[in-house]
Amino acid sequence: MTGHENSFSGKVAMVTGGGSGMGRATALAFAAAGARTVVIDLSDETGRETADLIKERGGEAIAVRCDVTRSEDVKAATDATIAAYGRLDAAFNNAGLEHGLIAAADISEAEFDRIVDVSLRGVFLSMKYQIPFMLANGGGAIVNTASAAGLIGFKGQAAYTAAKHGIVGLTKSAALDYARQKVRINAICPGIVDTPMMDRVTGGTPEGRAGTIAMEPVGRMGRPEEIADSVLWLCSDAASFVVGHALSVDGGMATGHFGER
Repeated sequence: MTGHENSFSGKVAMVTGGGSGMGRATALAFAAAGARTVVIDLSDETGRETADLIKERGGEAIAVRCDVTRSEDVKAATDATIAAYGRLDAAFNNAGLEHGLIAAADISEAEFDRIVDVSLRGVFLSMKYQIPFMLANGGGAIVNTASAAGLIGFKGQAAYTAAKHGIVGLTKSAALDYARQKVRINAICPGIVDTPMMDRVTGGTPEGRAGTIAMEPVGRMGRPEEIADSVLWLCSDAASFVVGHALSVDGGMATGHFGER
């Protein structure tokens, strides 16, 4: 990572879904840039692993288990952040789920609710409890994970795409609610990124990976660290005039409308 070193010194950052993939990379990046970092994850084990990696590299972090679909969990995780560090300056609301390829009418109601609850409601609840503490600080920055699927349609991905479009709309409206109070809210729209989630999507096979990579105009998957750099920029003072934006970091996927393949 370059360009953000020490820019978050004295600040506190929270990352949901911080136990792996883009969340872990971003938690490590916040810590490397000087932030005290709170790693939020449904898994105690992976959350602690991320926090331990931060500590091994000389940073300061705590891990908090949280189910982002449960209001009481999200409130408790945010309260734990304030109890540990006294403030909240930046948040990356990254927890989310994928589903297999399935036509819209064949998606069960339970599966639709599961995807929307984690990916969309989880972002809403996270902001609901984060924003008051940022207002008390005099400002802050939030980045929500949407997707290239928050910008275009993908065949066989109706529930996921609906949730990610919802995150973009939620982000834009919330950003307008708090812009004058110096809480900046933006979204990031990753393309295909080499994470454990993508391993599940591709089946982890060379053939599955090759077929997925073929959807990327740049001819490769993104790296979690590339997403982390973009999140840190959006949360930094360098992006102080960026409000309510859905930033594509997708290798050109949305531009090329590869969702029609």
